[in-house]
Amino acid sequence: MFGRLAEQHRALVKDLIIDLQALSIALENKGYMTSWYTCGDVLESASFMVSLADGHKIRFFVSDSSINWTERRNGRELMKLEGAEAINQLQDLENLLKFPAPVLVA
Repeated sequence: MFGRLAEQHRALVKDLIIDLQALSIALENKGYMTSWYTCGDVLESASFMVSLADGHKIRFFVSDSSINWTERRNGRELMKLEGAEAINQLQDLENLLKFPAPVLVA
């Protein structure tokens, strides 16, 4: 039973890494600066960062042992989430693609 659960977790991590890579590419195509890298050749861990505005950055890290979301503004940590809560927070980034912020004209 535990071997099966461990394998399901590894599969979740790999799927999440692939989805993060796609999210990174899509955000870059919309003009956001992103950084993306994986550790190792078998998709065991990855780090993804996006700059939403001046001084507003999000870092998402996923590995076999942890999943973290950290949001910072002007060098101060605003939010740090782990596990399922961190994964749920990715929906906000996906929403930037679906519902872009309106451009204000002065």
